[in-house]
Amino acid sequence: MADQQPGMEVNAEKIPELIAILPLYDAVLFPKMVLPLVVMQGDSVQLVDEAMARNRIIGLVVSNKPEDHKTPGKEDLAGVGVSALILKMAKTTDNRSQLLVQGLSRFRIKSFEEGRPYLRARVELVKDIEQKDNETEALMSNIIGQFSRIVELSPGLPPEIAQMARTIQEPGTLADMVASTINVSTDQKQKVLELLNVKERLKEITRLLNHQVEILELGNKIQSQVKGDMDKSQREYYLRQQLKAIKEELGEKDETQVEIEEYRTKIESKNLPEEARKEADRELDRLSRMHPSSAEYTVASTYLDWITSLPWHESTEDNLDIKKARKILDDDHYGLEKPKRRIIEFLAVRKLRPESKGPILCFAGPPGTGKTSLGQSIARALGRKFHRISLGGVRDEAEIRGHRRTYVGALPGRIIQGLRRAGSNNPVFMLDEIDKVGSDFRGDPSSALLEVLDPEQNFSFTDHYMDVPFDLSRVMFITTANILDTIPPALRDRMEVLDLPGYTMDEKIKIANRYLIPRQRDEHGIKAKQIKFSIGAVKQIITGYTREA
Repeated sequence: MADQQPGMEVNAEKIPELIAILPLYDAVLFPKMVLPLVVMQGDSVQLVDEAMARNRIIGLVVSNKPEDHKTPGKEDLAGVGVSALILKMAKTTDNRSQLLVQGLSRFRIKSFEEGRPYLRARVELVKDIEQKDNETEALMSNIIGQFSRIVELSPGLPPEIAQMARTIQEPGTLADMVASTINVSTDQKQKVLELLNVKERLKEITRLLNHQVEILELGNKIQSQVKGDMDKSQREYYLRQQLKAIKEELGEKDETQVEIEEYRTKIESKNLPEEARKEADRELDRLSRMHPSSAEYTVASTYLDWITSLPWHESTEDNLDIKKARKILDDDHYGLEKPKRRIIEFLAVRKLRPESKGPILCFAGPPGTGKTSLGQSIARALGRKFHRISLGGVRDEAEIRGHRRTYVGALPGRIIQGLRRAGSNNPVFMLDEIDKVGSDFRGDPSSALLEVLDPEQNFSFTDHYMDVPFDLSRVMFITTANILDTIPPALRDRMEVLDLPGYTMDEKIKIANRYLIPRQRDEHGIKAKQIKFSIGAVKQIITGYTREA
């Protein structure tokens, strides 16, 4: 612990012209007042160490920016600060400095100096403009009375502090002492610090004191009104009512009301379909009558989040350029002439009749033949969003239709979740591994997929969680399967199967040279000139390490 040396006196009127600046966050130091500080940043710790080695004098200036462990810039600091003497300083084990400082005098910053990791500034002292008259005495008397009333109403303030205020004879010092004690914002305290006219400073303190007394007396009134019938179970309700009454008196809005207004604005701006709008309004009405701490409040707010985030009317514009689509398919895949030709026909029909529903394409073939990537190419060619859902191992019907809201942790099914992630109502939906959908006591997901994939039904698909119909007719569904035998006949009838049987030796060689080898080189950071594969080597890899498909 480093303490002030005995007999060490500092003249507040004579401070160095060049002074090190320590930024203050959420606190203001006034002349003659004492303030504890904790310094954590490395450059600020160095500032304190160098000040302790010299005259122990530093400048404290309020920063306009919140503390984020970055030294504030010159433009972030207030123009008026206070010179301070470090009374005590102690270092902690984590290299923090704990200080006790005493304010000396106000100063105004003239300019900043470079050359140190911390800020230094050239300053000039500013003195109080005093005018002792009857009005000043009346202001001081009123301040002492109001301050005494605040001490009475505030259990956290010791009664002796009011007695100390009565002994202060200097009006400027009285204003500074009261401003440093009362519970007001940093901006309000800084405003008091910058008032050099003592009479104006006293008037500003009077205004702040009147506001504080009004709040404290209102709180006391609320407490006396509800105290008679309050018991332990009512304590939380009482505290919230007290907070609500104070906020109403201050003109502040309740957080719950703000959230409800935000939901109401979202519902208005989203232009929901009529049935969805009725359900959203009904849930919002229920939400406004609930307590924020209840479990039902969370359920209702989560539902409103979902219904206002779905792309009811948001869609992407289709790019039906057949030549471009053919080029994208050829660039992404070698061979597969029959599936490509069918896809081009499919897109051509869409170009002639954009509102046509068309069949659900199912790419069937062994793993690795490019089924999923074909779906991505179709999405790229159309300019639509792409979303993939893997159905392998799905046995619960709720995975497709969603859980009912009566269940804890209920959520919409994968279809609605995918639409929310895609952000449009006409994405390309890839349903992978549709041949591996199972069924058990939780229902049959393949039966739920019948409605999703049927163009005559999916315009009013109803998820159990949302409980309102959503139009899936604009979604382009594409499915993939390894084998067709395990797909239920009713589901298979709704799809047009495109076989991707595999590739010949020549096609595999072209695929390896055009796609696979360049991709592997890039992934391993090898340049083309550093490694080459001969045709014989590629054939050896194909015959020895790949199956027919």
